[in-house]
Amino acid sequence: MKMPQGHPTSLWESLEQTANPANRFLLGAEARIDLEALRGATSLGGRLPELAGRSVLIATHDQLATAVALIELDGVARRVTLCPPDLALSHLPAVAADAGIDAIVSDRPDLLNGALDVALRVSPDCGLSATRGDRPEQLLTQWVLLTSGTTGAPKMLQHTLAGLAGAIATTNNVGTVWGTFYDMRRYGGLQIFFRSMLGGGSFVLSSVDEPIGDYLLRLGRHGATHVLGTPSHWRRALMSPSARAIAPHYVRLSGEIADQAILDSLRTFYPDARITHAFASTESGVGFEVTDGLEGFPPSVLGRHGEVEIKVVDGSLRFRSARTASRYLGDARALMDADGFVDTGDMVELRAGRYYFLGRKSGVVNVGGLKVHPEEVEAVINRHPAVRMSVVRSRRSPITGAIVVAEVVLTPADAGDDADVRNARCRAEILRLCSEGLPPHKVPALIRVVPGLGVAPAGKIARHDPLQSPDECK
Repeated sequence: MKMPQGHPTSLWESLEQTANPANRFLLGAEARIDLEALRGATSLGGRLPELAGRSVLIATHDQLATAVALIELDGVARRVTLCPPDLALSHLPAVAADAGIDAIVSDRPDLLNGALDVALRVSPDCGLSATRGDRPEQLLTQWVLLTSGTTGAPKMLQHTLAGLAGAIATTNNVGTVWGTFYDMRRYGGLQIFFRSMLGGGSFVLSSVDEPIGDYLLRLGRHGATHVLGTPSHWRRALMSPSARAIAPHYVRLSGEIADQAILDSLRTFYPDARITHAFASTESGVGFEVTDGLEGFPPSVLGRHGEVEIKVVDGSLRFRSARTASRYLGDARALMDADGFVDTGDMVELRAGRYYFLGRKSGVVNVGGLKVHPEEVEAVINRHPAVRMSVVRSRRSPITGAIVVAEVVLTPADAGDDADVRNARCRAEILRLCSEGLPPHKVPALIRVVPGLGVAPAGKIARHDPLQSPDECK
C-alpha cells in the first residue's frame, strides 16, 4: 500500500524531513526526549542493525520507551508487534508464534530473562546514546496491533503505516501539544502518536501507574492543546479536582458512544475548545468525525467520502476503507466480507433524521424476548444533572430471563446534604427519567449508587466488574 501523498514512508523519515524539530518533544512521566536530539541518537544501544529485517515484539512498561523504539524500528524491522501493558503473560507464546516474533525490545525483567524463547533481546534506554554507522536499508514495516477484547485471547491485526496514518493531515502543526488518556500500545493512543510525529507537534504520554489527576496536571504544565480519550476517560477526568488544570483548544472522544450529557459537560468545562467525537476501530481504522456538538451522526456521513465508504446494513455500521487492517494473524476468520466491508458490530438507529448509536451487537440484553442495548439506557441515565458516570448490566431473572440493573456515580453533594436522602432522591429522579424516555422492558429494575466505576485498560467502561459497595435501592 502506498503512503498518502505528502506522507513519509517511515517515522524516521518523518523525523529526518522535519525542518526544525528543536521545540518538539516526547514527554513521559519520568523522562523527556527532544526530537532534535533523537535524530543523532538511539535508545537501542547500537543494536538497531541486529533488529533489521526481524519481527520484533515491543513490550515495555514505559510508553516513552515504546514511542522511541517505534521511531527507530519503523522502516528497519520487517514487522513490529505492540504488546499492551495488560496482556496476560499466558497469551504471549501464542502472540509470538502468530506474529513470527524473533526479537524482543523490552524493559520488563520477565521478558528479558527468558519468558519467551527468543534469541535476540534488546533493552531500550531513553537516556539515549550516539548513533554509530549508517541506518540499515529501508523497508516497509508491517504493524501488528492487538484488539481490546473483554474475554479470551486478543485478536491480532496487521496494518501498514499508510493505513494507520491515512486519516492524518500532514499540515505543519508546530506548537501543537497532544495528550491522550489512551495507551499508545493500542489503536487510539497510536493515532495520537502519529498525529504528533507526522503533523509536527509534541506528545505528553500518560503512564500505566499514573493517577488521572496527576496526568491532567502534567498536561496543564506542558501546555497541552489537543486532548483525546474515551467518554469514560473524560467522565473520570471531569470528576478530578485537576480537571481545570488544562485549557485545550481541541477535545475529542472516541472508543465508546459519546452521549449528549458528556458532550455538554465538556462544553461547559472547556468553553473555548472545539468538541468533537469520532468513530474508529482497530479493525476498520478511522471512519468519521462529528463536529456539530450533537450525539449520533447525520445521514450525510454515509456513502463514499474519499477513501472511506460507510453504510448501514440491518442496523449495523459497516466500513470499506484503505485504512482497514489487511488481515488477522493466527485467525482464519475473514476480516472483510466479499465486497470488502468490515462489519463493526456497532448498532445504529435512524430517528428524526439523525443516526444514533445503540450499542454493540454482542452486548444486547434479552429481557423476556425483547432486546435492550445497555448503552441506550446509560445515555438516558446520564442526562440527570447529578450523574457523572453510569453502567447498565443484566441480572438473571426467573421470570423474564434477565432484568436491567444500573450503577451510577453521582457528582459531589452540596455541603450539609444528607447522603442517604440525596441518593434516594436521585434514584427516584433517574427512574422517572428512564420511565419517561424508555419502553418498560428497558427501565432498570434496580439502581445503585456507587463511589466509582471501573474502566478497562482500553479506556472503556468495565461492563463485567462485580458490583462495588453499593447504596442499594430496595
